[in-house]
Amino acid sequence: MTLARRTPDGPPPAPTVQRIRLRYTKRGRLRFTSHRDFQRAFERALRRSAVPMAYSAGFTPHPKVSYANAAPTGVASEAEYLEIGLAALRDPEQLRAQLDESLPTGLDVIDAVEVRTPNFVERLEASEWLVRLDGVEPDEAAQAVGKFLAEERVEVERRTKNGVRVFDARGAVAALGLVEPQVDGGTDTAPGTDRDVRTGRPCAILRLVVRHATPAVRPDDVLSGLRATADLAPPVPAEVTRLAQGPLDEESGTVTDPLALDRAAAPAG
Repeated sequence: MTLARRTPDGPPPAPTVQRIRLRYTKRGRLRFTSHRDFQRAFERALRRSAVPMAYSAGFTPHPKVSYANAAPTGVASEAEYLEIGLAALRDPEQLRAQLDESLPTGLDVIDAVEVRTPNFVERLEASEWLVRLDGVEPDEAAQAVGKFLAEERVEVERRTKNGVRVFDARGAVAALGLVEPQVDGGTDTAPGTDRDVRTGRPCAILRLVVRHATPAVRPDDVLSGLRATADLAPPVPAEVTRLAQGPLDEESGTVTDPLALDRAAAPAG
C-alpha cells in the first residue's frame, strides 16, 4: 500500500525580509484583556491592515509574531512589546499607524522600530510600576515602605497550578517609594492634597521597580510583602500600571528604553 504524502496547508511560507519591534499599551477597561484575547485582536489587525506577514514553516503555518513578557490580566500597561516578521519591506511608522487604527482604543501601538540588534528579551531586565492604593493614607504607606525596605528578605506565598510557592519578594525590588500627589502624572489626586478627586478618600501611590527574576516577582507579591512586614491592607484592590520595562540602571533605580539600541543602529537618514 502506498501512503499519500501530506503537504503543508496553503503555499510555502515566504522568507522573512524585515522584522519590526512594536510597543503597545493596555489602558482603561482593556487592561482586563487576557494575553490570548490580545493575540486574537492583533492578528485581526494584521489582516485588516494587509500587513505582508512572514509565516512559519510546517503543515499549519502561523504568522511570525513573538511576544515579550506580557503583563498579567487586570493590569494596565504603557510598555508591552512584540516583534513581527514581514515578507516585504514596510516603513515602521506607517505600519504602526495602520495597526493602531485597526485595534480598539486602549490597545494602542505607540512605537515601532526596525530590528537591528539581537537579544531583545535579555534587555527587559526590570519593570517600573505605578501602584495606586485607594483608601490608604500616604503616611501609613510611607511607614510600610520603610519597614519593607529595611528587611533583607521578605517571604511571600503565591498559589500556582502546582500548589503554594514561597519566595523572596524583597530581593527583586530595586526601588520603592511614594509618588508626590499630582494631577499631571495620572494619579488623579487633588492639587496640593492626598485625596482622590474621584472619591474624596485618601490615596497613596507607590512607584515600584522590580527586577525580572525567576520566579517572577509581581506587584501583588510586593503588596503581600507590605502586608506581612507592616500590616498594610488596602480596603480595595490596588490599581496597577506598568510604566516601563527595559534595561535597569542600578545606580538610579530607573528603567530605560529597550528600543534605544535599535534606533541607534539605524543608518543615518
